[in-house]
Amino acid sequence: MTNLLELYVKLGGLVLIGFILGRGLPLTVPTLLAQLLFWVGTPISIVFFLRQADLSQQIWIAPAIAHLAILLGAFLAWVGIKGQAYFRNTIPQQSTQGSLILAAMVGNTGYLGFPITLTMVGEEYFAWALFYDLLGSFLGSYSLGVALGAHFGGSVQNYWQITKAILINPALWSFGFGLLFRQVTIPPIVEFCLDKLAWSGVALSLVLIGMRLALLKSWHSLPQAGMSLGIKMLLVPMILGSTLPLLGLTGPIAQVIVLQMAMPPAFATLIIAETFNLDRDLAVTALAAGVMVLLATMPLWLWLF
Repeated sequence: MTNLLELYVKLGGLVLIGFILGRGLPLTVPTLLAQLLFWVGTPISIVFFLRQADLSQQIWIAPAIAHLAILLGAFLAWVGIKGQAYFRNTIPQQSTQGSLILAAMVGNTGYLGFPITLTMVGEEYFAWALFYDLLGSFLGSYSLGVALGAHFGGSVQNYWQITKAILINPALWSFGFGLLFRQVTIPPIVEFCLDKLAWSGVALSLVLIGMRLALLKSWHSLPQAGMSLGIKMLLVPMILGSTLPLLGLTGPIAQVIVLQMAMPPAFATLIIAETFNLDRDLAVTALAAGVMVLLATMPLWLWLF
């Protein structure tokens, strides 16, 4: 309970600061901050926290579960769309169907999942969250997510741009460098500086979320977004989380994986929606509502697991 209250204070406080700043600062500031985190802040955080993480266990299971969660979310969203067509005799537009499925399958396991994992479970198990995100959510977003975006948006002209974005992503490169850097002995002063830079990157990522939320003004798609959020943040964690003990995953490791599965929709869903002309309003609404829903669902998952 103490950790949860501490998390809410830190999470809510930093997001609120970002929200206030986002209302008053020029629109270029969130973009510049995002670029700073993308190229510098997040890679440094990954390298440092990877040095502290325990890699002695079967950590490869984390990305496998992430891909399973993505597929299950997409399947349940497809079933929901078919159910709506059957019971209500209404079929959402292709662009809306694409956004519904994306919001149900891809979670914000980086900018939001990392600080939550570090606060609630600790640096020792951070590698499970890192593997879940980089080798699971990230790859799923820009592989299956892009394929679905092209299918429902009727556009395939941006495949090269997406592929290039994956190849030059500094988070993946820093992940590989961090694995090698674990074996290098560094002076205490360097370790101290890396620690402060890494946690500063985590804090700024939460401020950035607040800034972006300040720019989200669309709420009319909330009823449709509710279906995706129910799948992404309730059904998928409940179904797959209940199977973790069968894989020998319990305690803090199970908490990390369940928390990552229960994250709200990722900002990648909005990027894909804009790239392939999907329902942007629905993607925006799912992002904003998901962050608020998380405050209510997180105690549930910590209590169950």
